[in-house]
Amino acid sequence: MTVEAVIFDWGGTLTPWHDVELPDIWRRICAAHLDADQVERAATALVEAELELWRRGKDEHRSATIDELYALAGVEATEAVLATHYETWTPHTFIDPAAPPLLRELRGRGIKVGVLSNTMWSREWHERIFERDGVLGLLDGAVYSSEIPWTKPHAKAFRAAMDVVGATDPSRCVFVGDRPYDDIHGAKSTGMRAVLIPNSTVPAWETAVPDATIERLADLLAHVDAWTR
Repeated sequence: MTVEAVIFDWGGTLTPWHDVELPDIWRRICAAHLDADQVERAATALVEAELELWRRGKDEHRSATIDELYALAGVEATEAVLATHYETWTPHTFIDPAAPPLLRELRGRGIKVGVLSNTMWSREWHERIFERDGVLGLLDGAVYSSEIPWTKPHAKAFRAAMDVVGATDPSRCVFVGDRPYDDIHGAKSTGMRAVLIPNSTVPAWETAVPDATIERLADLLAHVDAWTR
């Protein structure tokens, strides 16, 4: 059966996994704009709000946005604050150098390439990253949970990603991600093949059995070729 589309997760997949200290990230953002005596309280509120929205996404499969996060924390999301937010995360957003040649190889085989990301960030932020790192023009479509009601592993999120790249048969689609629950369980439940790129931080999910496990993005092509016959 021919592979029609390969859809990638973003963080931890197209962008290699980074272990970060969330409170430190938020302190740096707040310290650039708030009085010193306000920083710790605001940073704590933002950490709690972010963790709650990620919990909601995991347990209820409901999406969220950056604006919702700041509103929940009671911190004003000015343009300057959002610019600092983006800049603070920039060192953790660089695309794997193996991604552009892999995407070109897939497209050269007539395979559609897409992205499906659980994210609170806007499309504009993601496209700035993808343009900077040379992959925006290699994508046939992308779906960000910040723009739809659902998060992975909800089947409608995966269906939205199929729709945006023009794929119709989930059995002819491959999803590549680093999260056993969101990515592997979600994709398999939708009828897709699923490829896991494991990391040491994301917990396992016993019922999520990938069709393949790879250590590097560059290892994906051999599996796709084997599944295309």
